[in-house]
Amino acid sequence: MADVNRGERPLSPHLQVYRPQMTSISSILTRITGNALIVGVLLIVWWLLAAATGPDYFAIADAVVTSWFGDLVLTLSLWAIWYHYLAGLRHLYYDAGKGLEIETSEKLGWACIGGSVILTVITLLII
Repeated sequence: MADVNRGERPLSPHLQVYRPQMTSISSILTRITGNALIVGVLLIVWWLLAAATGPDYFAIADAVVTSWFGDLVLTLSLWAIWYHYLAGLRHLYYDAGKGLEIETSEKLGWACIGGSVILTVITLLII
């Protein structure tokens, strides 16, 4: 059996030693944004169903969608759509076997975050 000195190194990474890489953060963020988009879609579907149901029910749904909460959910959903789109393009680039170096993949992760914020602001200014 190998002689392993367990006293000089940690058994597993922890917050004082381990720094999360951009690749893991962007992967987790892609999953979170994909699942969080469900909230925005449900809000829009509820609003559309309320519009088809009747004016009283639509007034309630419209009040929620146009409130600060609705604006927040829809704005974050807009950002999530852009981030998820850019992360998908990055993944296609990875599937082609390009950009797999650590430095390049870290830059692409930051580009997805920055690009999604910029595209969200541009979209909000256009709308």
